[in-house]
Amino acid sequence: MIEMKVAGIVLDAASRSPMILLKDSSERRALPIFIGHDQADAIIKALEGHRPSRPLTHDLVTNIFNDCNIKLERIIIHSLTDDIFYAVLCIDCKGIKKEIDCRPSDAVAIALRTDSPIWVLEEVIADASIPVDRDADNAEREAFRAFISSLSPEQLIKKGGYKEQH
Repeated sequence: MIEMKVAGIVLDAASRSPMILLKDSSERRALPIFIGHDQADAIIKALEGHRPSRPLTHDLVTNIFNDCNIKLERIIIHSLTDDIFYAVLCIDCKGIKKEIDCRPSDAVAIALRTDSPIWVLEEVIADASIPVDRDADNAEREAFRAFISSLSPEQLIKKGGYKEQH
């Protein structure tokens, strides 16, 4: 799993639909997830630290967690099927750990309000992320190729910890 942060809310150029944009810590990969306008608004309010006079749905969930001594340990965006992302809230309720199914947009809105980490499975990132820094990706790829080409087969075997058997 890879921890990601909310980079912001962006609009798809073609459809004008909002997307949440998650980035990894190196800011080399971004994961765009289409969300509804209401969820985009809830996430923007959390990013801006806006506190409504009356609790909205995500604030209500956060209040329930706080009042019932439930800790949101993290959220996990764990799969992508037919262009639909799936997520869970990983909670600790008085020592009992549970995973609660939810939409990624709701999970992110709650995670932002509780200052909880956002994790994404590598498979999801591999399937749906977009490169942010192609130059850095290419430079890393070239450095790896140069390193490998500088090694002899014997050095590769030695670095790999393999011993010749007779």
